[in-house]
Amino acid sequence: MTTQRPLGMWSATALVVGSMIGSGVFLLPASLAPYGASSLAGWAITLAGAMCLALTFAKLAMRWPQTGGPYAYARNGFGELPGFVIAWSYWVSVWSANAAIAVAFAGSIGAVFPALAATPMHSALCALAALWACVGVNLAGAREAGRMQVLLTVLKLVPLLLFGGVALWFVQPALFTPFNPSGESLPNAVNATVALTLWALLGLEAATVPAGSIDQPERTIPRATIFGTLLAGVATIMACTAVLGLLPPDQLKNSAAPMADAARSLWGPVAGTAVAVVAAVSCLGALNGWVLVSAQVPLAAATDRMLPAAFARLDARGTPRFGILASATLASLLVLANFSRSLVQLFTFSILLSTAATLLPYATGTAAWLRRGDGTGRVVAALGLAYSLYALWGIGGESLVWGAGLVLAGLPVYAWMKRRQ
Repeated sequence: MTTQRPLGMWSATALVVGSMIGSGVFLLPASLAPYGASSLAGWAITLAGAMCLALTFAKLAMRWPQTGGPYAYARNGFGELPGFVIAWSYWVSVWSANAAIAVAFAGSIGAVFPALAATPMHSALCALAALWACVGVNLAGAREAGRMQVLLTVLKLVPLLLFGGVALWFVQPALFTPFNPSGESLPNAVNATVALTLWALLGLEAATVPAGSIDQPERTIPRATIFGTLLAGVATIMACTAVLGLLPPDQLKNSAAPMADAARSLWGPVAGTAVAVVAAVSCLGALNGWVLVSAQVPLAAATDRMLPAAFARLDARGTPRFGILASATLASLLVLANFSRSLVQLFTFSILLSTAATLLPYATGTAAWLRRGDGTGRVVAALGLAYSLYALWGIGGESLVWGAGLVLAGLPVYAWMKRRQ
C-alpha cells in the first residue's frame, strides 16, 4: 500500500502560482517606471521565455522526478561539480528572493499602517517579522505549508485578476509616451526590463523542487508547472501594465506601494487600502512558498553528500528544519546589511541578485535537456537557454558581481565535502 504524499495537484499548482505572484506584481511597476512603455517589449520577451522554460522543466520533471529540481537536472546532465554549483546558486537565489519578498511585504503593509514602514529600520523589522512567521508555518510540516499556500494563492489571485481586468479600461495612453523615456538605447532598455520582469515570473520551477513530497510527481509536476506559469504570467502582466498607465512616471518610480497608489487614484482611499492588504497577503503567500522551497535543494544536495549532513536531517514531521532556519538567517542578514537603502532600492537590488543566481540554474537545466533529453522539445529548450543567457546579460554589473561572489563562496564547501569523503 502506497502512502499519499502531502502535496497534490492543487497544492503544486498553488506553489507555482503563489511563488510567482508575490512581491513583483505589486512593487515592480516602480522599478519599471523609468523605462515606460518599452517595458511592454520586455514583458513579451519574458513571458515567451518563461513558457519555453516551463515546457522544458516539465519535460525534465517527467524524465527525472527527483527532489531538488534544477540541482537534480544539472547533476544528472553534467555531473557532480556542476550539480553542486547549481544547487548552491539556486539556494542563494531562493534566500535572497525571500529577502526581497519580505521587503515588499513591508512596503505593502506600510501602505495600510504607515508607522510600520516609516523608517528604513522599521521596514527592515517588519520584513523580518513576516519572514519568520512563514518559517514558523513551514516548521509545522509540508502538508500544513501546502494548505496555507492554496488559501493564500486564492486570496491574491482572484483580486489581482479583477484589478487587472477592470483597471485596464482606465489606462491613460498619454502616460505611455515617449515609448522609451530612459535615455538608453531601445535594445539596452528592453534588455534591462527583461531582467527586471523576469523577477515577477521566477518560481515557474517551484513544483519541481519538492518532488519527493508531491503525489504522482511525473504527472502532477508538468501540469502544475505549465498551467501555473501561464496563469501567473497573464495575471501579472495585466496588472503591471495597468499601473504603468495610471500613474505618472515621476510618482511611480518612488512609490513603495504602486498598485495601491493606482487603486487609490482611481477609486479612493478605501480601494488603495484594500489593494495594499491584497499585496501584503500576496507577499506572504510567495514568502511561504519560497521558505518551503528554500530547504529542498540543500536537502537533495546533502542527501547526495554534497552539502553538510545537517541539511538532510528531517524532524518528526518530515521537515528539513536546519535548511529552513539557515536560509531564513541568511535572508535576514541580507535585509539588515542593506536596510539603509530606500525600500525601492533595496527591493531592486535584491531581485536582481536573486534573478542573477536563478538564471544559472535555468540555463543549465535547459542545457541538460539538450545534452541528455530525447529528441522532442529541443527547439523549445534551445530557446529557453537563449532567453536565460539574454536575461543574464541585462542584470547589471553590481548584481552580477555579488551573485558571482556568492556562487564562488560555495566552492570551498564543495572541496571540504569531497575531502571528507
